[in-house]
Amino acid sequence: MGQLVLIRHGQSEGNRDRVFTRTPEVPLTDAGREQARNAADWVARRYQPVRVVSSPFLRARQTAAILADRLRVPIVVEEDLRERSYGELAGQPYAAVRECVDYDPAAYWRWCPPGGETLLEVAVRAGAALDRVAAVAGEDDVVVVSHGAVMRALWWHVTGAWRQGRVARNAGIVVVEHRSGRYRGAIAVEEC
Repeated sequence: MGQLVLIRHGQSEGNRDRVFTRTPEVPLTDAGREQARNAADWVARRYQPVRVVSSPFLRARQTAAILADRLRVPIVVEEDLRERSYGELAGQPYAAVRECVDYDPAAYWRWCPPGGETLLEVAVRAGAALDRVAAVAGEDDVVVVSHGAVMRALWWHVTGAWRQGRVARNAGIVVVEHRSGRYRGAIAVEEC
């Protein structure tokens, strides 16, 4: 049985500043690079991945490069693992969400930032990407580097349930078991 090791990118400048980033080219901080190294060590002790698949955004590619270097595997960029579009909220503090009159925290997956994407739309896009990764992986382990909203959407894609609580921490890990194109379960790793 193969494992898909889903990892959120390490801390970026946008995470540090608590704002929705304006551009895909926001880099990791020093803390983010350290988080990625720790995640790479954790993965190396438990799995033997054959590749790292990454979002095209810089913070994810930088995280993927640290993982791939430690694991000695190639990187493949998957466009559909890009972060959720926050539309007009780009550049705004995270707290701006609470000021949106149509935001309902009880059904956050249906909410659409003005000019952006719902988590359901992200789940369709990123879920299709994960399905492609799993199909190519066969019984191999693969590391998949993406973003907070993408991780939430992929949790739903795999389990059928919207995970309550907060977004995965920076360099947070979810392990997904798969066999013959079918997901067998997901586990959020709390400590690494």
